[in-house]
Amino acid sequence: MKPLLYGRQHQIMLTADDTIPWPAGTAPDGELCAEPDRLVVMGSFKWDQLEGDEELSRIARFAAHLCETPSAAVSLVEAERQVFIAHEAMEVDETPRSTSLCAHAMLQGGVLEVRDCSKDPRFADFESVTGESHLRFYAGAPLISTEGAPLGALCVIDTEPRPEGITDLQREGLELLATSVKRRIEAHREAARSVSEIRSSAERLRFMLNSVPDIAWSATPGPKWDYFNARFTEVTGLPPRQTTEDWREVIHPDDFEASNAKFSHALKTASLFEDEWRLRQADGSYRWVISRAVPSTSDPATARWFGTLTDIDDRYRFSQERELLAGELAHRIKNIFSVITGLITLRARDTEEIKAFGKELAENVYALSRAQDYALRSESSGAEDLAELLKVLMEPYGMPGSDAVSISGGTIKASRAAATPLALIFHELATNSAKYGAFSVPDGRVAIEIEQTGEDIVVHWRESGGPAADPSPSQGFGTRLIEMTVGHQLNGSFERSWENGAMHVTLTIPRIRVEN
Repeated sequence: MKPLLYGRQHQIMLTADDTIPWPAGTAPDGELCAEPDRLVVMGSFKWDQLEGDEELSRIARFAAHLCETPSAAVSLVEAERQVFIAHEAMEVDETPRSTSLCAHAMLQGGVLEVRDCSKDPRFADFESVTGESHLRFYAGAPLISTEGAPLGALCVIDTEPRPEGITDLQREGLELLATSVKRRIEAHREAARSVSEIRSSAERLRFMLNSVPDIAWSATPGPKWDYFNARFTEVTGLPPRQTTEDWREVIHPDDFEASNAKFSHALKTASLFEDEWRLRQADGSYRWVISRAVPSTSDPATARWFGTLTDIDDRYRFSQERELLAGELAHRIKNIFSVITGLITLRARDTEEIKAFGKELAENVYALSRAQDYALRSESSGAEDLAELLKVLMEPYGMPGSDAVSISGGTIKASRAAATPLALIFHELATNSAKYGAFSVPDGRVAIEIEQTGEDIVVHWRESGGPAADPSPSQGFGTRLIEMTVGHQLNGSFERSWENGAMHVTLTIPRIRVEN
């Protein structure tokens, strides 16, 4: 494929089809015969790395043997000289371009054959012809790059004229050997180009890793650390680590053993590693970091490791302060609930008319207190599960360690916002059951089943073993409270039914209202 030229600086953009050989027997591309463009292509071969190449030397040696000449050479033509990067029985490694027969041969479509140079007006005055070299016979097959640029020639020479020239077989063999030369130097160029691209890619990656705020490292099996980006020394003021024991100098003494045990386990199992510990800074202070590492394979014996250290000190300290504040807030809220419960009980105990109502109200407040307790605990521990919330709410009715209540279903996130209305709903169900249903007798049981149906969460409350329920259509305060809470706060629905005299309640709530 013809190369693409652009600009007046004679820069050549090589195409994806560079590896397709220039058609045999075809003269080079006229545009690339222009010296500036030709030299650009010429420079891409880095031919100086091929001087004395054994494969090219063997080709030159065989060319001389094939054509029955004392000498042969692989010649590349530069701006001012021609260089013999491989040759057979020649005393010089280069000659001026001005007296180069290969500079003429490389512009041909086929072999240039000069049977007696002393009688050819183009070459008769060349120093190689008139001088001690006594050049007389020359045959050169052009070397043309895949882009179509003339590079030089594979030539055979003799000090005696050859009126009959070379045979057809020798000419064909010389052209075939020239093709082998082109393949060798093209392969060298492609390899050099690949190495250059790899180096450029590595430099870009190194620049990127040195620019990120995190510390990045890699380690060979063992482990033995073989790379750190510049950030490590900038942060710690120390040279890169090499062994596990070297890390003792930069990890806080209180954190080293525990973190090292975790990393040792990751090494043995070729599993992901993550831990938080304090990293020593250049000024001697410590900052919290999160350390992560991944293995390159699942084989512990051969896995390389790649890791990062990310500064989380500000976030960590903020989280600690937040947890402290949350704990204090939880304590104060719990005290407030206790005060409210106490006030209700105190005010209601001497008035028979409101004593029962006061007791129910106090129990509602207590249920809210348990829900609030759970919400604050789940926020600090990261545990947010509807089943766990229901276990907390049902604890006064036989959970844990009792089979009076069973809770089943998959894990579904329960947000803090949903905890309060759910506490009210299940407190009312449990209170009603304690008065009239399963919880009112020793052998009564309640089964709570949680399931997800499409975009909804469905919770079934099934009672068994209790007294026969009254399927009266009339609704008490508790039922109305549940319906209002489910409908207004959770945007869901509430249904009651009776199976063999036992109450079955179905709550259907949009999942988004439970989780968010």
